[in-house]
Amino acid sequence: MDGMNTLKTIKTFNAGRDAERLSLKYAHMRTDPFVFLRGTCHLFYDHLSQIAPLLTSPSVWVCGDLHLENFGSYKGDNRLSYFDINDFDETALAPASWDVLRFLTSLRVGAQTLGINPDEVTALCHSFLSTYANALVVGKSRWLERDTADGVIGQLLKSLRERRRVDFLDKRTERNGKQRQLRTDGKKALKASDKQRLKITGFMDKFASQQPNPEFYRVLDVARRIAGTGSLGVARYAVLVEGKGSPDGNFLLDLKQALPSSLASHVKSLKIEQPAWQSDAHRVVTVQSRAQAVPMAFLQPVRVGKTPYVLRDLQPVEDRLALSQGSLSKPELRQAIDTMANVLAWGQLRSAGFHGSAIADTLSDFGRNPKWPKKLLSASADCAVLVTHDWVNYAEAFDEGYFKITA
Repeated sequence: MDGMNTLKTIKTFNAGRDAERLSLKYAHMRTDPFVFLRGTCHLFYDHLSQIAPLLTSPSVWVCGDLHLENFGSYKGDNRLSYFDINDFDETALAPASWDVLRFLTSLRVGAQTLGINPDEVTALCHSFLSTYANALVVGKSRWLERDTADGVIGQLLKSLRERRRVDFLDKRTERNGKQRQLRTDGKKALKASDKQRLKITGFMDKFASQQPNPEFYRVLDVARRIAGTGSLGVARYAVLVEGKGSPDGNFLLDLKQALPSSLASHVKSLKIEQPAWQSDAHRVVTVQSRAQAVPMAFLQPVRVGKTPYVLRDLQPVEDRLALSQGSLSKPELRQAIDTMANVLAWGQLRSAGFHGSAIADTLSDFGRNPKWPKKLLSASADCAVLVTHDWVNYAEAFDEGYFKITA
């Protein structure tokens, strides 16, 4: 794919998104190749045909958009804290190697962000592959919670336990007496229009009427949420609800439109048959609930009008590992990468045999195969070169105004 076609592909993919948040996405993607990778999952898979030869591997339920920042801590539906893959928007039944390849590529293009040199990147890639393969060979899915995690991830989970709800609410809302409203400062959220507020409130009222405790879901405020990179501009709302009582028992919910997976056309070309999902929200929620040891609080597929959305607890960006340069020592980074490798393998094992996924024995055999790690190391280096090349072209076009959005 030449440079101009790449730029057109990016524009076409993002057409129709909320203009204000899409402008934020385009500006964010200009930052560096790592952010660009996170914002162009569709482009990564468009390029796969150029990376040859790609090995065949068992079909599993992949995250699809696996990279360093799609792991994090969260509150489960049992209100305990866990560390896991936390974004399944792109999930599909696809070759297991795809998640591994995308993660290794994110390591390579994120080297500057991580503050590591090429030799250290290569060592981390080897470690990730070895840990992932070994976890598949063992064939038993485990999980990470506060009492079983150590190192920086253990610290992250302990900090989540110690965070008070009122402190989180105070960061995201403003108080007026006993009432709260969402803070719309252009960093975490933007104001919703009257039409948007009416639509979401109407949906939540109907949703609440079908719940055991309708008052819990009474809407206090609605805002357009700013979160992530790839999904910026997709219809997404932060919803402040009554919860356990105002002002300090309020809850924040995340309501996000579910779009088709960027992998859809690519798995179709490989003739990997996908289930007939009721909606893309059902695809995301079903796989996430299966792959995670414990699903996120409030996670469920819903429809706002005729449009599928995923409803879940609002997860703060702060619940991810701090991966900026110098934030982790080399041993801490190695431990974190190995943990991510285990988490990936455990999720694939947990969903083994589910809706067409390979069974655990097949995954264990794949883990024992000594040939594919070397191929993925080479392929990830090629992918990193392509991503960086695309970003250079993108940055030049962005600076020239090609991605400027007018009202």
